[in-house]
Amino acid sequence: MKPACSYAATHAASLADPAAFWLSQAAHLHWHTPPAEALAQDANGFYRWFGGGQLNTCYLCLDHHVQHGRATQPALIYDSPVTHTQRTYPYAELLDLTARFAGGLREIGVGLGDRVIIYMPNVPEALIAMLACARLGAVHSVVFGGFAPHELAVRIDDAQPRAIVCASGGLEFDRIILYKPLVDEALAKARHQPAHVVVFQRDFAPADLQPGRDLDYQTLLRAAPVPAVPVPATHPLYILYTSGTTGRPKGVVREHGGHAVALRFSMEAIYDVAPGEVMFAGSDIGWAVGSSYIVYGPLLRGCTTVLFEGKPVRTPDAGTFWRLIEQHQIRVMFTAPTAIRAIKKEDPEGLLARKYDLSSLRHLFLAGERCDPATYDWAQQLLGVPIIDHWWQTESGWPMLATPMGLEGRPAPRAGSAGHPVPGYDVQILDEAGQPVPAGTTGLVAVRLPLPPGCLPTLWHDDARFREAYLAPYPGYYLSGDGGYRDPEGYTYIMGRVDDVINVAGHRLSTGEIEEILAGHPAVAECAVLGIADDLRGQLPVGVVVLKDGQTIGEEALEQELVAAVRARIGALACFRQALVVKRLPKTRSGKILRKTLRQIADGEQFTLPSTIDDPVILDEIRAGMQRRSIGSAFQPPEPI
Repeated sequence: MKPACSYAATHAASLADPAAFWLSQAAHLHWHTPPAEALAQDANGFYRWFGGGQLNTCYLCLDHHVQHGRATQPALIYDSPVTHTQRTYPYAELLDLTARFAGGLREIGVGLGDRVIIYMPNVPEALIAMLACARLGAVHSVVFGGFAPHELAVRIDDAQPRAIVCASGGLEFDRIILYKPLVDEALAKARHQPAHVVVFQRDFAPADLQPGRDLDYQTLLRAAPVPAVPVPATHPLYILYTSGTTGRPKGVVREHGGHAVALRFSMEAIYDVAPGEVMFAGSDIGWAVGSSYIVYGPLLRGCTTVLFEGKPVRTPDAGTFWRLIEQHQIRVMFTAPTAIRAIKKEDPEGLLARKYDLSSLRHLFLAGERCDPATYDWAQQLLGVPIIDHWWQTESGWPMLATPMGLEGRPAPRAGSAGHPVPGYDVQILDEAGQPVPAGTTGLVAVRLPLPPGCLPTLWHDDARFREAYLAPYPGYYLSGDGGYRDPEGYTYIMGRVDDVINVAGHRLSTGEIEEILAGHPAVAECAVLGIADDLRGQLPVGVVVLKDGQTIGEEALEQELVAAVRARIGALACFRQALVVKRLPKTRSGKILRKTLRQIADGEQFTLPSTIDDPVILDEIRAGMQRRSIGSAFQPPEPI
């Protein structure tokens, strides 16, 4: 059954009476105690959904389906070309493993409201740990596997977990990454010390366990199974950290009730996936996409989810995703434009796709950064199915703009556009004064309050920062931090960040945090980090640095040391590879560095010389330096023929 007769009617109903609309959607779920009301404001004035209701997300994902005829249906397909492993987990088996691991967590003291950090690659044991936390009412925080120890330590101190669940190691192509030493180093840096570290041992990377603190994952699985604990709808399900403009990560909170209602609705209305069908999200469980559409969304809907441990290329080749579609009969696929660009780069003619039967695929959804029209058109010609670019954030937890493929009368997808507002979202384009702008005018992308269920109600233990970052700039709106415009036909185009957070292959990174690392080098006096355009990853960070007087270090040697420093603090995922030494940075007379102008120079864009610049000549010097170093798309040498 479709959520409503048409996209227009559904969207209008969701805005006209949000409480009634979402209460009707909540009725599709099993509640231990039905909610007394759909929407209310708490003492801080923040909106909360389904107060008075009690449910449990793990119960909805597993127990409910086992009790209603899906015990033998595959819940999870694990496909790991890097370890040459495939395994299918029926709903009944996944429930048993989850209930036992929850029992093991309870035996080591994890209970209602306790936090657990999960630091693992895409392996079934990670999903089991997530669901087990949800089963107990514990709050999990998945940290991207292989994240640098400093960043992990920051999250440990913020979340203050009772336990950490980690893998002993992971595989990147043919390279082994030892996770346990990274965890040990993070704990040496952290002020907070969890009671236990639970280690999932992988045969290619065995880890030493510290007696008393460290436990083997398999030991916890031998515990007696425990039932799901009913929790209030407003109880936190997880914390997911996202970059902030200060360099200090923001802990986005997701609640059991609103999250379950929103994701179930999205699986039906946006992704058009029916119970029993197979969905594949080519992401990582440490990202919002992984939490929402590898784990919770498909399982809430009674679908089969594919958990892929590998990359879109080189595991073993650029045909890996197409092999998955044929072998597992995938109906809906979700990945980042970066993945499609990587595949296109290695197989520009799409020859590998022709080796496989892709007839099961119904839709390809793209998100994580804007999909350029060339990549969009290439994918559509190759696959012959609708390509849906859509837009959302870690903060929202599910799409804000899309083409809802499960609703009748929806507008057709369009290259370059993220589509139309999803039911529940009143998306507006505002000017600097907070007023809506005419069609075709670029402005700030904002959402009129209240946000629908599933979005962050606040930040972890930081209500003030939540208000300051998202609500205070334009009262009555959630400010997304992205810029964009809407064309006369209602299609919305997202053009990128308006603050200093950049998007590198789906990873949101703070340029301020990278600048802090560069500035810590003994030779660097000051610096600026730019997010410049990159065909493959969307953006790449580049450093522009000024040396201290008397420093004689060579530019190449300095660059190598700065790259190593960023890798040590943030990790290889930052893709920081270039640093340009300049005599001085261009600034306004008030001392503000002209980062936007520097980025425009690197990207070959036209720009207006700021009237407040203190020394215009420096821009020509920097342009010449970028050209000399081939920094930026405007100065890239031609590809060899």
